[in-house]
Amino acid sequence: MTTTLLIIAIIPIALWLATRFVLDGERLDQYDTPQPELTGQRTEPSDAHHGVVAMFRAGTATAPRRSRKAMLTYLRGQMDAMGDDVVFEGEFRAVDAGGVAAEWVLAPGADNARRLLYIHGGAFTMGSPRSHRAITTEYARRLRVAVLAIDYRLMPEHSRNAGIADCQTAYRWLLENGPEGASPPTCLIVSGDSAGGNLTLMLTAWARNSGLRAADAAVALSPATDSTFSSPTLKANLETDVMLGPMFGNALARLPRWVMLWASLAGNRMRPSNPLVSPAMGDLSRLPPTLIHISSAEMLAGDGVRYRNKAVSQGSQVEIGTWPFMLHVWHAFVLHLPEAREAFDHIEAFLRRNVPTLASA
Repeated sequence: MTTTLLIIAIIPIALWLATRFVLDGERLDQYDTPQPELTGQRTEPSDAHHGVVAMFRAGTATAPRRSRKAMLTYLRGQMDAMGDDVVFEGEFRAVDAGGVAAEWVLAPGADNARRLLYIHGGAFTMGSPRSHRAITTEYARRLRVAVLAIDYRLMPEHSRNAGIADCQTAYRWLLENGPEGASPPTCLIVSGDSAGGNLTLMLTAWARNSGLRAADAAVALSPATDSTFSSPTLKANLETDVMLGPMFGNALARLPRWVMLWASLAGNRMRPSNPLVSPAMGDLSRLPPTLIHISSAEMLAGDGVRYRNKAVSQGSQVEIGTWPFMLHVWHAFVLHLPEAREAFDHIEAFLRRNVPTLASA
C-alpha cells in the first residue's frame, strides 16, 4: 500500500519535471516588452474588413458537421478556392524544385535572377500555392521578382519534419535554379504567413547554421514562433481573433498548457522547444534583415513581438509592423482590404530599403 501511494505521489512530480526540463524551453516573457507602436493608423477597421469578418463568422456557423478527416478535406478545399478569384496577367508555371512540388509566379517583365521563396500558411495541415495566389501575385507584380511558391508536405499525412525538409530542399534548389534553368540568384527573399511564417524564420536560421548563402531579406506575416504555447496573447486575444479563435479556442481554453506540450510532442515528433518548430527558442543572431507583420487583435501577436525583441537583443535587424483590428494574415485579402494594400506598401518599402538590387526595380 505504501509503495502504491509513493508511486502515485511521484508520478505528477515526474511529469512536471519532464514537462519543465524536457518539453518546455527558454523563458520568453522577458521579451514581452517593448511593445511595438502601431504601423496601421486607422481608428477603426474599413467597411471591407467588416465584410470579411462577417463572411468568416457566417462560414464558421454554417460549416457542416463531419468527421475529423472529412472536415480537413473540406477545409482544404475551401482554402484552395481562395485563389480562384485571383486575376493575374502573368504566368503560373508548375515546377519540380528538387523533388518538392511548386509553382513559379511570373509577372510580365520579371527579372528571373531576383527570386522570392514563398511558404504558405494553413496550420501545417492546409494550404497550397493555389490558396495563396493573392499574396504571391502581389509580390510578383510589385517587385518584379520570380516567386517560387512551394507545396510542402502537410500533416497529418506526413510528419512536421517532412514539411521542414521540403522547405530546406526548395531553398537549396532556388540558390541554383531559376525559371529558365540553372543559374544563381542576384537577390533572394524568403517570405511566408502563419505556419509558413514559422517555416520562414526556421529557414533563415537553418541557412545560417548550414553555411549557405543567406537570404537578402525575410518577411514573416502573422508568424507562429513558439510551439510551447507560452505567449500571453494566445488566450488574451481568443475573443478578438475571428479566424484562429473559433479554430483553436476550445482547446486552449480547456486544456492546461502541460497537456498541450505533450500533444505538441506527439504531433510534431520533436520537443516543442526545438528551434526547428519554435524559431523564437533558437539563436537569433546574424540573421538577414527581417520584417514581421502582426495584428494586435490576433492570437499570435505575442509570438511576433517576442521574436522581434529577442532578435534585436542579439544584434539582428528585425522590424515589426503592427495593425489594429485586423484578422490573422489579412494580407491574403489584398484584393478587397485597403489595410492589406497598406501592409504591402510597408513590405515593399522595407524590401526596397534593405535589398540593393530591388532599390531601382
